[in-house]
Amino acid sequence: MNKNGHFGIFGGRYVPETLFSALDDLYKTYIKLKKTPSFRKEFNKLLKDYVGRPTPLTYAKRLSNELGFEVYLKREDLNHTGSHKINNALGQLLVAKHMGKSRIIAETGAGQHGVATATACALFGYECVIYMGSEDVKRQQLNVYRMKLLGATVVSVDAGSKTLKEATTEAIRDWLKNVENTHYIIGSVVGPHPYPSMVREFQSIIGVEAKKQILKERGRLPDGVVACVGGGSNAMGVFSAFVKDVSVKLVAVEGSGLGLDTSEHAAPLSKGRPGILHGALSYLLYSDLGQIELAHSISAGLDYPGVGPELSYLKDEERLTVRAATDETALIGCKWVSQLEGVIPALETSHAFGYLKETKDFKRDDIVILNVSGRGDKDMSTLQNRIELD
Repeated sequence: MNKNGHFGIFGGRYVPETLFSALDDLYKTYIKLKKTPSFRKEFNKLLKDYVGRPTPLTYAKRLSNELGFEVYLKREDLNHTGSHKINNALGQLLVAKHMGKSRIIAETGAGQHGVATATACALFGYECVIYMGSEDVKRQQLNVYRMKLLGATVVSVDAGSKTLKEATTEAIRDWLKNVENTHYIIGSVVGPHPYPSMVREFQSIIGVEAKKQILKERGRLPDGVVACVGGGSNAMGVFSAFVKDVSVKLVAVEGSGLGLDTSEHAAPLSKGRPGILHGALSYLLYSDLGQIELAHSISAGLDYPGVGPELSYLKDEERLTVRAATDETALIGCKWVSQLEGVIPALETSHAFGYLKETKDFKRDDIVILNVSGRGDKDMSTLQNRIELD
């Protein structure tokens, strides 16, 4: 990344002038704090004593026996709040505190980032407002209740696709009006500089731990690291430690919805083009007339027409292997790993498991790490409606 926040042609800062000073202040504060021992100590203590890190790297024995190659699960689902999102939420809230902000806003799709942000705000006594598409409010009722129980105000956004894109747009509008006292905690590696690199940095603990754990367990690097991708925070979190290890295949699994040959998918890396959305240039789903297309995924966390600029760059550099899994493949993957390993994954991660069940990308005795970005409690109503059980 260069000093202007570009990864090759991707990234940057395409925002109204009102936000430039806020973004400059955020960048300067973040850069200063991340070099400060007291900040690192406070953040690491929270990760250890509050979040419960390090998360385990679990050998999936029955799954490995069926596949013919060895699979390890990085268990971000075991974090406090049930996903990787808490890592970034706490990091950004500490930055906001040092900036003197008194109010926090966030967007959320699957609700896990909203829950994590509401949790961090409750811990530190901050006012918290979460924007969420009305369609996601319906399919993620459990997380909506959790956010409200934690003291957050949840604003249902009833526009466009009524999902994550619209929630993000409304959060940005709020930020523009209240920029003096408000910090916007973006939940993924998207948005204007410095968000993509800052969120990746707060999530990089996933990859740092996984690399250390696999070297201790097996004495060598894995042959592959797999993660589901919406905006891309869990993916960049685990990939970041392995990007320079060219022998390690980095596999990003998008949501292909009803199929890549239809218009009902959420796969900008597979089917998109470079374009600007929410303040940055990245791969994006849009029409020939320049209109952002509606994304579709059974998973609220993958239901977004864009992706992070660093992932876009890694794709163009051919460092990233891009794959996609349909809604049906994700449901099959969810049931499969639940009954083989006793781990019920979030529908987001289920796409990665579905891919793993079908893939020919790995050979016998390869070692693969799959990042379990979150647990499936939040998706029970969807699973009950879509998976038939005896």
